Amino acid sequence: MTKETHKPTLLVVGAGGFIGGFIVAEGLRRGYDVYAAVRESTSRRYLTDEAIHFVVLDYDDPEAMQSALEAARPASGRWDYIIYNLGATKAARFSDFNRVNYEYLRDFVETIHEIDAVPERFLFMSSLSALGPSDEKNYTPIDANTVPEPNTRYGLSKIKAETFLGTQLWLPWTIFRPTGVYGPREQDYLMMVKCIDSHFDFGVGYRRQMLTFIYVDDLVGAMFDAIASPSTVHRRYIISEPRAYTQSEFRTMVAKALDRSFVIPVKLPIWAAYVASVAAETWGTLTLKPSTLNRDKFKIMRQRNWNCDVSDAVRDFGFRCEFPLERGVAETVRAYREEKAKKKKKK
Repeated sequence: MTKETHKPTLLVVGAGGFIGGFIVAEGLRRGYDVYAAVRESTSRRYLTDEAIHFVVLDYDDPEAMQSALEAARPASGRWDYIIYNLGATKAARFSDFNRVNYEYLRDFVETIHEIDAVPERFLFMSSLSALGPSDEKNYTPIDANTVPEPNTRYGLSKIKAETFLGTQLWLPWTIFRPTGVYGPREQDYLMMVKCIDSHFDFGVGYRRQMLTFIYVDDLVGAMFDAIASPSTVHRRYIISEPRAYTQSEFRTMVAKALDRSFVIPVKLPIWAAYVASVAAETWGTLTLKPSTLNRDKFKIMRQRNWNCDVSDAVRDFGFRCEFPLERGVAETVRAYREEKAKKKKKK
């Protein structure tokens, strides 16, 4: 009789989102016993593997959340690893950003401490927006020494969450600050793909803008490499493909993947983009439906320098990108076309 090996347990908080589904799938592939924390209303469209343990959490009710976590935890009493991926990237009000990105994290962390379920490692998904705009004259890369000066409501809520974690020295946390994450099922970059598919490419401002990207598989792989490394405890990492691209380079790659030989680049002046952002955000507030285009998004689009230095991640856990932008774009477009064909077939 062979001795049964212990599977490491992993709790993915925010498992129902774009990135969350990929984290769950990668955890299962790597042999983890995966628990997916979702809301009651969360779609499970991409969480169909029978091996997944679901944990339904009400983040607005700390007592109910504590009861659910106590009932769901493994026989050991705690999860070996927790990846906290829950967050709001757009919201109608700043209070919503603060509630989801900061208060939910604070309540969750305090709960696992209260029930004695502190994991071996805790990885928190923050954002490059927590640092705010950087050198837009010389385009010096954003690095570990960059002083956070977030200029968006989203970024402020993320740095607030980071600051809270920084005071919890009993928790073996690691913080990721990824740049723009793209890949199959992501919606914001998909809008850009759809525009180019329609032969138009919209940009904001006339000054040179250097963009950085990270393909979802590379980001998720980095998460698992980081939680396995003892060098990453109480460290923050910028996660990005280690080179930047112009809008023209991005457009060319997407057009090639779409077989679009004719694409018209349309540059919107800064003031026009701002007016459109304010109008869209106002409408979203009135209808209580957060708009993808808003003043936060405007500030992100206006930012010229997204260059990143990822040398710390390379040194501490061997970070690498298997999907440079051209390959990642090709995979994203392939998934987009497959989904488009499915919808067309249903009609």
